[in-house]
Amino acid sequence: MPKMKTKRSAAKRFKISAGGKVMRRKAYKRHILTKKTTKRKRNLRHNAEAASGDSAKVKAMLPYL
Repeated sequence: MPKMKTKRSAAKRFKISAGGKVMRRKAYKRHILTKKTTKRKRNLRHNAEAASGDSAKVKAMLPYL
């Protein structure tokens, strides 16, 4: 049986936490940052948990994580 391939696009976007949760980066931190407040940008630094409905799909795309 051949090896399973990791979806590279998903590997770049998602990580699995120690507890097994799928973590993602927050949106809106790429450009046009001058009009966003410092507090808002600071809160966008941290990773967030992916939606529960998407977690199973992401884990299927990342078989070795």
